Amino acid sequence: MASAHCESCKFFDEHKGNGASAQGDAGLCRFNPPVSQPAPESKGLWPVVTANDWCGHFTAEMTAAE
Repeated sequence: MASAHCESCKFFDEHKGNGASAQGDAGLCRFNPPVSQPAPESKGLWPVVTANDWCGHFTAEMTAAE
């Protein structure tokens, strides 16, 4: 599947304000749960991905609506 990238997935959140990456194509993966942090008082963080990343969860049913 040629378009099986995060930007094509309905769970890709183009979250411009996350500050996690200097790249303009960074976003958050809302398919996976937030990742816990080492400090007990820290909040979990959604996995940061780029538009061209991909994972094994992608299927045609997960394609973002156009």
